[in-house]
Amino acid sequence: MKKDFKNLVSTFKNSIKTWDYFVNWKKVFLNSSELEITLNKLNYLLGKQNLKEEFIKLYSSNSDIVKALPVLLAIREKNIEFFDPETKKSIFFNFNKKEDKNADEYFEFIEKTGLIKLFKEDGIKNLVDYVIGVEVGLDSNGRKNRGGTLMEDVVEAYILKFCKEKGLEYLSQANAKKIKDKWGFTVVVDKSSRSFDFAVYNPKNKKLKLFEVNFYNGGGSKLKAVCGEFKSLYGELKRQNIDFIWITDGLGWNTTLRPLEETYNNNEYVFNLNMIEGGVLNKLEW
Repeated sequence: MKKDFKNLVSTFKNSIKTWDYFVNWKKVFLNSSELEITLNKLNYLLGKQNLKEEFIKLYSSNSDIVKALPVLLAIREKNIEFFDPETKKSIFFNFNKKEDKNADEYFEFIEKTGLIKLFKEDGIKNLVDYVIGVEVGLDSNGRKNRGGTLMEDVVEAYILKFCKEKGLEYLSQANAKKIKDKWGFTVVVDKSSRSFDFAVYNPKNKKLKLFEVNFYNGGGSKLKAVCGEFKSLYGELKRQNIDFIWITDGLGWNTTLRPLEETYNNNEYVFNLNMIEGGVLNKLEW
């Protein structure tokens, strides 16, 4: 197959964000709905002038209201330690444990963390709506994890379609044991924890191809290390008559072109998404 490094680099994509990358709405509404009854109880306190008195009264008959306090601070943890700069001592709250503190101590928590501002007249009007907003913010922390699997999701769609058309079999997150169990094919890997993003097997000629895929928005030393690792891995698998296919993309590579070019020239199969979209898999021997 003719190789063209300039074409590889010039067709890197700026983004592969899908529609559901930004917010996992299902998770957001599930998390907020689990606290909806409790939050509606706390809604009673909104705008109350004698807030402490009303909180103590509400707590006396509904002690479960305190389990919603951490999420009002955008905190997932239920067992929280605070350091008091005045007493120089740590204070512990366990919101998973029923009635861990008395009403006064919980109200002190509301005061000192600033939550009291939420319940004042100029605060919010509905805690359920507020928590939905908090959950959206907390879910944004999951974008990094979603971004890490986006490339796998995109490539898997192509591999799945290709395998169905060609009568091939595939595994995702394929380690040596899974490959051995499914196809009886022994793969000797450089480390016991090695897991390939995809493995594609032709049951007719018993040919195996292993895939690694990644996408890099930004540069860094990791990219150079990946090049060295995959260059070595290619040689190791080739000696076992296994094809190693690396599919990578992202403008982050523009900061590390030399190591990428060395690996590209050494490895037989280094592709980007544009090449996959163009049908490069059909040009390989299966």
